[in-house]
Amino acid sequence: MSTVLDYRAERRADRAAEAEQRRRDAAAAEERLAERQRWADERETRLRRQRQADKDAARRSRALRRAERARRRAQALAPQAVYRTGTLALVIASGLASLPAQVLHFAGISLMLLPLPFALEGAAWVMAAGVAHADARGLPAWVRWLLRVFVLAAAGFAAFINYGYGRHLPGLSASDATAAGAGLAAVTLLGPGLFEVRQWVCTLTASTGGAEDRSRRRHARLRRRHHRKVARLADRLVSAAPHGALSDEEAWSRAWEIETGTRECGMTPALHRRAAASAAELQEAKQPAEPQPESPQTSTDRSTPYLEKPRVVRALPLPRPVGPLKPADALKQSGPRPVRPLEPTRPSARSTGSAREPRRSTGRVQVPQAARSARPTRTPAELLDEARRLTADWSDAQLTAEGIRRAVRTSADKARALRDTLRAERDSAEVAA
Repeated sequence: MSTVLDYRAERRADRAAEAEQRRRDAAAAEERLAERQRWADERETRLRRQRQADKDAARRSRALRRAERARRRAQALAPQAVYRTGTLALVIASGLASLPAQVLHFAGISLMLLPLPFALEGAAWVMAAGVAHADARGLPAWVRWLLRVFVLAAAGFAAFINYGYGRHLPGLSASDATAAGAGLAAVTLLGPGLFEVRQWVCTLTASTGGAEDRSRRRHARLRRRHHRKVARLADRLVSAAPHGALSDEEAWSRAWEIETGTRECGMTPALHRRAAASAAELQEAKQPAEPQPESPQTSTDRSTPYLEKPRVVRALPLPRPVGPLKPADALKQSGPRPVRPLEPTRPSARSTGSAREPRRSTGRVQVPQAARSARPTRTPAELLDEARRLTADWSDAQLTAEGIRRAVRTSADKARALRDTLRAERDSAEVAA
């Protein structure tokens, strides 16, 4: 019996273990499936992003190609490009039109003269290229004009040959022959002329530059015109230094310091004195008005306010009869009527001195501004002259704002302005010496 029970228990345990194993296998299978699905989703996401990135790159590439084509088209259709290309095309057409006539003319004379037309056309174009090279290298003007003379001589001789050849073409009337000769001569001169004009326009365009270059050149001209001494000194400093060792701006700063005594460009001793005087005037204007000393009469009137002043009483005219009541003697009187004298007022006890004397006021009496006398003020120029006179024999250590304030008897702000002005004058005098 116990054996059967043990067997059943083992069977139940085995079935439970099998069920647990099947559950674990199912869970593992589901997990593997989920993992494969996640890998598939991630791969699909990566592929979708890669396809989108490829599409964006292709779109950007197409946009760049379109922009590049538009840029090249704009450059090709720009006025300067059209002018250059059109000029070269006209020059080539001119050469192709003028050269055959010269070849036929000289070949008709003798085959030994066949290289002559090529030499004439080549000389004209080589000299024209020499003009372009001289412009690019910045050679002197006489070199360019000499090359232009050579171009004109070669092209003029070739035009003369073509004109004569066109005049003697067989089978043409007189007017047609003249037109043919003039046309061949004109087309011979047209090529070198157009090339020279093109080179001239390009040179002017390169030398003119933009608005900033024009403003810089104008500033340089104005600076040299307004400060001729400094400009000459700066040129001498540049020529004395090794080539490229001293720039123009550094030379100008040194010349300005030597000429005016200060490294601040634009400031001179006269402007420093003017600035110091303006600063002194500004400080004087900002200071409040000082109280004016009162006059003795105003002090006496304020210290004795209780003294009585004499009263003035006007005399009233006497009544006169009017009409028939007026006496005849009164009618005969002429001139002003006598005025009855006033009776003197009775002096008070304080004014007669019977009582005690009035007490004098103590302390500083506050006098109104209108009653004060005007204090003389010195102008900045007078202060500066007085400071120069008093500090003429002072050393640089003694030239302080406090010492100037005590010597000139002025405010601290004005003393500092005077000190700066006097030190600037001494520095400029030392630099000049």
